[in-house]
Amino acid sequence: MSCLGELALPLIGAPMFLVSHPELVLAQCLSGIVGAFPSLNARPADQLHAWLAQISRTLALAREEAPERRIAPYAVNLIVHSGNPRLEGDLAACIEFKVPLVITSLSSPGDLVRRVHAYGGRVFHDVISVRHAEKALSEGVDGLILVCAGAGGHGGLLNPIAFTAEVRRFWGGPLVLAGTLTEGRHILAAQVMGADYAYMGTRFIATKEAQASPAYQQAILEARAADIVYTDHFTGIPGNYLKAGILAAGLDPGHLPARGEKPDFGKTAAGEPAKAWRDIWGAGQGVGNVSDVPGVEELVTRLRREYEAAKSRV
Repeated sequence: MSCLGELALPLIGAPMFLVSHPELVLAQCLSGIVGAFPSLNARPADQLHAWLAQISRTLALAREEAPERRIAPYAVNLIVHSGNPRLEGDLAACIEFKVPLVITSLSSPGDLVRRVHAYGGRVFHDVISVRHAEKALSEGVDGLILVCAGAGGHGGLLNPIAFTAEVRRFWGGPLVLAGTLTEGRHILAAQVMGADYAYMGTRFIATKEAQASPAYQQAILEARAADIVYTDHFTGIPGNYLKAGILAAGLDPGHLPARGEKPDFGKTAAGEPAKAWRDIWGAGQGVGNVSDVPGVEELVTRLRREYEAAKSRV
């Protein structure tokens, strides 16, 4: 049994800003993979309690009705950066509902680890460098998520083979690999490289349960790796974004202002000022392998079939 229980696949659905809501998370967990969402997706802040209650209740009932079914735990992503005014309140909600897995991002988790461990939860931390990995481990995290080159959102620049190999020299615990994974064979490849789990986000943007606009999903279907722009222009932290979303905001993806200049988010098609958090679409370089919008259950069944076929071929 893995540290996250018996999963249908060693897969975690990455928490995606504005895209991951309870409907997507529940569909993932009920399909046997870990579902996750950023706490900041719950707006206003007090909606987080309602979401956690809904997810906890639904999964508990499903386990009671079908004890033999592989139902995965869920995770909440907390932004532990000092600029997040909701951190303390969101953490308190996670503690109240005993969230099984807390995923921390953008800064060292610090005392949060002790507080989650106090109720029996686990903490996995996003890292983009070996230095970040060492720092997180020194603070007691249970697992590392290696956010490699090409990952959607705030991704790093390290090659997954090099990154995994170097971290495995000093860490034997749970390791999750993120970046451009879209098929079942990619999950197996992550394990062959030394990871325990795969982290998949962009592929789940194009699902029926995702809270992504039709325009966003269509842009995913039409994009290729060359249509992903890596820039720190929009949030101050380097990340990967769809050219289509940048163009829709009236900006030139090839000539974004240099770092340090005041961000310009352009205007939406309706002529309103665009907002980076809402109108600039994140995506990873794996978009070129996404060609349909299935339901989550159908997608996970497909991924599992691909995973088993790859194991047979190997």
